[in-house]
Amino acid sequence: MFWQTWSFALGVTVPNLLLLLLGVGLKRVGIMDDHFCDKASRVVFNVALPCLLFFSVSTHSGGEEGMNLPLALYGGIATLVTFVLLELVAIKLVKDPRERGIFVQGGFRANTGIAGLAYASLAFGKEGVALGSMYIAITVILFNVLSVITLSRSLQRDAGKGLNVAAILRGIVTNPLIIGLVLGLLFNETHWAMPDTLYKTGEFISGMALPLAMLCAGASLDWRAMFRSSNVAGYATLARVLVVPGLMTLGGALLGFHGAALGVIFLFSCTPTAAGSYVMTRAMGGNATLAANIIALTTLGSFFTTALGLALLRGLHLV
Repeated sequence: MFWQTWSFALGVTVPNLLLLLLGVGLKRVGIMDDHFCDKASRVVFNVALPCLLFFSVSTHSGGEEGMNLPLALYGGIATLVTFVLLELVAIKLVKDPRERGIFVQGGFRANTGIAGLAYASLAFGKEGVALGSMYIAITVILFNVLSVITLSRSLQRDAGKGLNVAAILRGIVTNPLIIGLVLGLLFNETHWAMPDTLYKTGEFISGMALPLAMLCAGASLDWRAMFRSSNVAGYATLARVLVVPGLMTLGGALLGFHGAALGVIFLFSCTPTAAGSYVMTRAMGGNATLAANIIALTTLGSFFTTALGLALLRGLHLV
């Protein structure tokens, strides 16, 4: 069982690492540059990722298990709590105000929609996917809304403009990722059949979201700055792969979640920082290099914490 645990963690984590490394290689040989990454990131942020979120939500039918409301509510509340805690910690740990929002986003924004779903499927099969369906819908919306809030606050305050609530609300309403999610949820409620041609086209567009985002993140990595004096990337990585999963899993266990439900909480919470965090940071004018470094470190770190954590939970007969 231990080697099976390592095997599925390896199967989900290593492809992301390889994409990052490929981006590094393409940057070094001159195939990718900052201009290309800027344009490609805009395509991912405005087209590919919204399309991925729309089709993931609009065509999903979770069944009765997928409507596990207590699990989904816990995921949403725990996400809000960790967000607030990281906002408070950022004031003490992160000296540069412009990097505080990136630290917070890197610490709480899990890759539940892709890596988390893969983890749950490999660990618990169809039950894991069904249990996580509503959990994903709620948390992904929160991830995007809260990311806009923390990045907007960080950048505005650094610019000396004060906190512009109207600008933050406008950023939420006009964010392509949030629009894609909301439209997907609305379409799902209509129970209309998706035309096959449209569905296949959407799959093609959605399919380039993660690879292109990870390639651009890899091309934007700065190995020398990864552990610079501020250690922001290191702090965010510790939060994403160790502190947040530990708190969320402990809270879930204390509230009575067990078996596959507790396993889903753990697996979703210990996934790497979502690739969309890099795209959103770059689109909003933040430090994209720092965001890319956080993705790389959490992708590597989550492999070990996922395997060891799941082995521990199974050893304690909690999942």
